[in-house]
Order: sequence, then structure tokens, then C-alpha cells
Amino acid sequence: MTLPVEAWAEQVRAGNVRAVSRAITAIENHQQEAEALLRLLFPHTGQAYLTGVTGAPGTGKSTLVDRLAAYYRKKQEQVGVVAVDPTSPYSGGAILGDRIRMQGHAGDGGMFIRSMATRGFLGGLARATAEVALLLDAAGKKQVLIETVGVGQDEIDIVRLADCVIVMLVPGLGDDIQNMKAGLMEIGDIFALNKADREGADRLEQQLLAMLSLVMPRDGWHPPVVRTVATENKGVEGLAETVAKFRMHFEASGERQRKHVEHWKNRLLELLGSRLLDRALGGAAGKAKLAALAGEVADRKKDPFTAVNEILKSSGLAS
Repeated sequence: MTLPVEAWAEQVRAGNVRAVSRAITAIENHQQEAEALLRLLFPHTGQAYLTGVTGAPGTGKSTLVDRLAAYYRKKQEQVGVVAVDPTSPYSGGAILGDRIRMQGHAGDGGMFIRSMATRGFLGGLARATAEVALLLDAAGKKQVLIETVGVGQDEIDIVRLADCVIVMLVPGLGDDIQNMKAGLMEIGDIFALNKADREGADRLEQQLLAMLSLVMPRDGWHPPVVRTVATENKGVEGLAETVAKFRMHFEASGERQRKHVEHWKNRLLELLGSRLLDRALGGAAGKAKLAALAGEVADRKKDPFTAVNEILKSSGLAS
């Protein structure tokens, strides 16, 4: 017997692991119950602090997230981890779905870890990541850590979602300056220089500080550089304390609230676009019409503007 959505929502709020897992699956698969569930849970969100961890592959993001999670658990804080991985070309799931590095937390009821596949979505995040973060918030997770897929300079979407963005860099990845191109440099609130015991760490830190001196501070916040060796748990406490300082600074300045307003403006536009697209192209007939029009445009029998107007007219959306 299917569990009523109201009872399901109560189980999620109680932190029931199976209920939360089922809810995330429903969100990822765009099941009809997912929206009704999120509607019920939304008034109970807004308490979690979202920290994004991004950077190039090989910088040690998973290990650092694991150590940060352990630090917060020692402080008796409920923790949720969303690890966004590449999509398997065979199953469509997350390639690193087992999160081997985080298995030490498997028996901890105060921590929830979920891998999500990007499913072809660009920007370093899975499309459903924002909804899953909301769900973990409603489930009582006060610290939500979001690890992005690690594709390099493109993963800037995390800045829209997270309250704080940690950009990870390591020495020895070739051209250090090339690894610090504009995208990541502009979104970082805190820079973690991981594997800081390696040769070249001092030089990379000086280059990083020189580049950060050219970045305009936001409300008086200058992005700091924190040295870590995540595999040895070195510098993790200092990094967590820096995140706390950033949180205090931006809450006091009102920047966090402004960022949340901007985030929800973007989310409303995304939802509106999705609904309008479903209305315009819903069902097999709509998809068939789109394919037919695309063929006509490709053959230069019709221009794309006229084609779009036809779609809007047939769906009743034309003015």
C-alpha cells in the first residue's frame, strides 16, 4: 500500500532514512508525488547552512567533505552530504555512487549521504540538487555539504545554491595559474589549498594570494586561503572555523538574505520555464510536432521564429 504523502512528509521530518531516500529517488525521477511532498515540507525549511565544495578532479574534494562532516558530527550537528558525480553511460546512475571514502559514516544516524548523477546536466550540479538540499533541510540536517562533479572551470552553478563556496586547489596539477581561471576565482568565498604538504604549495599559495588581491571584496569579505591536508585531517578544523566566520559576516551584512532572494528568483524562472515547456510540448503529439518543425527548419523550409510561433499558437500560449 502506498504511503500517503502527508505521512511520508512526517517521516522525512523525523529524519527517517528510508523515507528520505525514497523522497530523493522520487525527486530525481520527477515522480508526481515529489512536488506534493516538497510543498508540504517547504514551510519547515530554511534552517540548514549549505556549503558547496568545488574544484578540479584530483583535488581531494570527497576526502575533505568526509573530514568536514566528521568535524560537524563531533559538534553534534546533523549533517547531510550531496555528492554529485558523473553519470554512468550504462545505468544512468552516479559512477562513484558507493562513496567509498565516506563509508566510515555508514552507521551514523545523524548523517545522511547521497550520490547523485548529473544525468548530462552542465554546471557541476545535478538538476535535482536544489530540491534534495531542501529535503535534507526539512529532515533536520543543519549542515548540508554539496560536493560538485569536479569538471573544472564550468561548475559555477554551485554559487547560486550554496551559502558558502569552498574552492579547492592543489599544487602539482600543471600550470597553476591556468587552474585558477576566472570562473572559479570569482565564485570562491574560501579557498582550500589541499595537499599542502606537497612541493610547490608555498608557491601556489603566493600566486593565489596575489590573484585574490585583484578580486574586489564583497561587503568587506576578502576570500582567505586555508591550507589543508585532508587525508591527515590537518587544517580541517581551521577551515570549518573559517566557514563559520564567513557565515557570521554575511548574515550580519544581509548578503545571505539577498543571495537567497536571487536564488529563488532564478528557481522560479526555471520552474516557470519548465511548466511552460511542458504545456507547449506535452505529450507525444507535442514532441512529434517539434520534431517535424525541426526538420522543416533544418531544410530551410521554415524559419525558427515562425516555428516557435506555431508551437505557441497550437498550445494556446501565443498573445
